Amino acid sequence: MTTSSRSLLDGPSLDHGLPDYRAIAVEDYLPAFVEAFAEQRAEIDAIATDPSEPTFENTITAWEASGRLLGQVSRTFFTVSSADATEAIQNIDEELAPLMSEHADAIELDGRLYTRVQRLYEQRADLRLSDEERYLLERRRTQLIRAGAALDETAKARLTALNTRLSVLTTTFEKNLLADTNDLAVVFDSADELAGLTDGEISAAAQAAAERGMPGRYVIALTLFTGHPRLASLRSPESRRRLLAASRARGSRPGENDNRPVLLEIVRLRAERAELLGYPSHAAYVTADQTAGSPGAVESLLRRLAVPASRNAIREEQALRTAAGDDDAASRIDAADWAFYTEKVRAATLDIDTAALRPWFEAERVLRDGVFYAATRLYGITFAERPDLPAYHPGARVFEVLDEDGSHLGLFILDLYTRDTKRGGAWMNSIASQSELRGTTPIVVNNLNVAPPAPGTPTLLTLDEVTTLFHEFGHALHGLFAHVTFPSFAGTSVFRDFVEFPSQVNEMWMFRPEILSNYARHIDTDEPLPDDVLARLEASGTFNQGFATSEYLAAAWLDLAWHSLSAADADAVDDVAAFEARALADIGLDDPAVPPRYSSTYFAHVFSGGYSAGYYSYIWSEVLDADTVEWFDENGGLDRGNGDRFRERVLGVGGSKDPLAAYRDFRGRDALIDPLLARRGLRG
Repeated sequence: MTTSSRSLLDGPSLDHGLPDYRAIAVEDYLPAFVEAFAEQRAEIDAIATDPSEPTFENTITAWEASGRLLGQVSRTFFTVSSADATEAIQNIDEELAPLMSEHADAIELDGRLYTRVQRLYEQRADLRLSDEERYLLERRRTQLIRAGAALDETAKARLTALNTRLSVLTTTFEKNLLADTNDLAVVFDSADELAGLTDGEISAAAQAAAERGMPGRYVIALTLFTGHPRLASLRSPESRRRLLAASRARGSRPGENDNRPVLLEIVRLRAERAELLGYPSHAAYVTADQTAGSPGAVESLLRRLAVPASRNAIREEQALRTAAGDDDAASRIDAADWAFYTEKVRAATLDIDTAALRPWFEAERVLRDGVFYAATRLYGITFAERPDLPAYHPGARVFEVLDEDGSHLGLFILDLYTRDTKRGGAWMNSIASQSELRGTTPIVVNNLNVAPPAPGTPTLLTLDEVTTLFHEFGHALHGLFAHVTFPSFAGTSVFRDFVEFPSQVNEMWMFRPEILSNYARHIDTDEPLPDDVLARLEASGTFNQGFATSEYLAAAWLDLAWHSLSAADADAVDDVAAFEARALADIGLDDPAVPPRYSSTYFAHVFSGGYSAGYYSYIWSEVLDADTVEWFDENGGLDRGNGDRFRERVLGVGGSKDPLAAYRDFRGRDALIDPLLARRGLRG
């Protein structure tokens, strides 16, 4: 084993548990994983073969204490594999996927471990456990049953084979998507084709082309979702159509990056696995262990929202047709033109030009005087950049987060810019999580995909990118504020349909006057965003929400439709596009002008990420979010007491109690849907 591999195994050598990525060679990840697998297998085997009677300490606590090395190596590697996936890293990821699956199965299908946990569960009333310990015992038992520990050996063997194959397929899906996204970046020959973009955006496109060996041309890279920020500004209909067509083509062209056969096999194997575990579909399997409880509850919510959302989108399209009247537009609005004419309508009816607002949203100021400032006002925490601590990539920045008393709370890493080795979208992940059992403090990462500016020019964010920065930092706070004993409960380790709730709540502060006035200042004049502009932005809360809600619901419905198939029905599907068309028609969201936010072949959330049968989580969590915003409004808004209550009763508990119980503890009742309907203009 090399010195760098030893460094990876021996643990972080930098302050506060940050791995020293400079000391890690790419070729040393796999050997480190192999050793970490063996170590945890030995730890689990010692628990399973312990001749003494099972106790919480020798079974559950020992299980929680196991795998420390594997967690360390995994978080170190997977941070890189998502944010800086070179070809070498991708190759390791592919080789590693089945090994990770096999390792998890070896633990979760261990009948000896299941027997010990089951005995403790049956005796739980007499064990004098704390609330957190009792809940952990219940969750561990549920985990084992859902993993298949109670199955016979033949079924376990088939389950292991399914899990291994699925791990390979989901990794392949992500690799194909990254390659096709890079391959389909749109190349323009002339700056005239980019009319409507700012000088900085055109310069950045020229720089991107030069970096790809095409000097004198212009390249616009694709974002993860169907639409693209540049569609709102590009004046050329042909340029807009090229950009959207490239986006929608990802993963659906014949060739080595074709994700259609990959996703069909994923759907079939997930359906088979669900039936093996006793569920009629993968969606039934997933939702049974979420706050939703069943696919029927999800379907009911989505159908309830789809009707008014579609109705509002039709009204919005009529307004866009009027705006396009002098531009020789077709009789109906094309999907590629929606964003462009939406901005015209916004400017005409609300006197808001969102593109013109970008000089007020300089990235550094948004971060420090907006995102960080709001967190300081609400929770008392402060931030100090640590340039002495190198992250996994030169573009990622490290900040130390201090609690109100000056004590160390954790590290926050921001990786803002897009690059060819970074997967699309925006996300939070942890390099380390808080746990009193292990004595660790959190290290959380926020990744975005903002286009880098031309050299020497500032980064000016779009309104959507400002929202994303606040949103992802809400996830970061969830990780930073964890105060739990057991690592399984740290931070965002909550039910999938609850995890988006804290991040959505954090978006509320971006438009609060006391926060906005602190960060939204013109890059050249330092003038604050005018009060009348803020008033118009607030008044535009339901503007274009028919489109926004419809495109989201369409994607959530596709996810649910794919994963509600039985094994037999999944085997019968052989045409991805035809299945999508039928599914969208079924819920009335088949308007060609409003395509799904993600189509299946580039729907990374559900075919390579952790949101399979769970993309509904965003709107499900938004019910809680909108209700929480109402609570803050009723109780004084940006107030330290309010922040402490939200931190202690929701963010800090992580997954250590039922999430809806945590919400009731915070709110005093269950959430109501009415605030969400009002926010999205879906009443009536």
